[in-house]
Amino acid sequence: MRIKCSKNNLAAGINIVSKAVSTKTTMPILECILIEAVNDRIKLTANDLEIGIETFIDGTILEEGKIAIEAKIFSDIVRKLPESEIDIETSEDYKTTIRCEKSKFVIASKSGEDFSYLPDIEKEKSITLSQFDLREVVRQTIFSISYNENTKLMTGESFEVKDNTLIVVSLDGHRISLRKIPLKGENENVKVVVPGKTLMDLSKIINGGAEDEVNIYFTDRHILFEFDETRVVSRLLEGEYFKISQMLSIDYKMRVNVNKKELLDCIDRASLLIKESDKKPIIISIKNDNNMYLHVDSNMGSMNEEISIRKDSGEIVIGFNPKFIMDALRVIDDEEVNIYMNDFRNPCIIKNEEESYIYVILPMNINTAAY
Repeated sequence: MRIKCSKNNLAAGINIVSKAVSTKTTMPILECILIEAVNDRIKLTANDLEIGIETFIDGTILEEGKIAIEAKIFSDIVRKLPESEIDIETSEDYKTTIRCEKSKFVIASKSGEDFSYLPDIEKEKSITLSQFDLREVVRQTIFSISYNENTKLMTGESFEVKDNTLIVVSLDGHRISLRKIPLKGENENVKVVVPGKTLMDLSKIINGGAEDEVNIYFTDRHILFEFDETRVVSRLLEGEYFKISQMLSIDYKMRVNVNKKELLDCIDRASLLIKESDKKPIIISIKNDNNMYLHVDSNMGSMNEEISIRKDSGEIVIGFNPKFIMDALRVIDDEEVNIYMNDFRNPCIIKNEEESYIYVILPMNINTAAY
């Protein structure tokens, strides 16, 4: 095999597929990137057997063939080469020569025949949405997945197509994030659980253009994302996702309308006095006036602040993990938010009237009599 391509094209392709290179494996071939030069196209592929990515790059094929190159050294070499044309040539004994201007590297490679290709995906169930919408829906939910492998389903997100709407849900046992995206055309109902790592990697390589589309295909075991010149195939998480309808239909006694930035800034300031390991809550008090009172008391000090609000009626004293509130507020684009609360034992719900986003946050135990 021998190909020529620009450094920028090659580096961009490596950056895309490297998300699927295995870093913990007993199979050295999974630590490689496969380069294929065939049918006038140059294709890069990586596959760790949980997620596989392939992408095409522009270049010139001087001799067809394929080779598997250890991803880390390949990426490091390309990154440090001059901004010029790169010439890659392989020999029959699997030596790969990389030339660029006056630089020349010769590295050991592996046969491309031993590489694990991406599985073929049937394209029967599918949806199409913009890359912008996909990246946003991941950004607005991914922070509330769990990283505890003992609760495997919580490490992923539920992707459900229902009534021509994509509903994405994540939860970690302390909070729930939900986003809804209307879809074009008629779409078959489907529900799967996509690994959180897949979605985080995907959000880093899609360009996020509002006019650029991504096609998503569903099977019983896999999900396929196709966009630009790239395919991302991932295994799905097995099992039935959690039923959250009861959590979303909690009765509330109070609706509070507050400026999002003011509340976020206030909680951000309060969190300066709270270490994550301390598990100290931020106390929110709402009385008969039109103010929200926020209080923190920790080993580092205390803080009191008040914010103007609009509310229906009632009073409440409730405590929350400040990070959970900030995570939700940071991904909401609205200038003002509505917060629905019942009592200090029940979660609060942050949502808009259309319910295109819903964030449920469980309270922390506090001694309400002290406030």
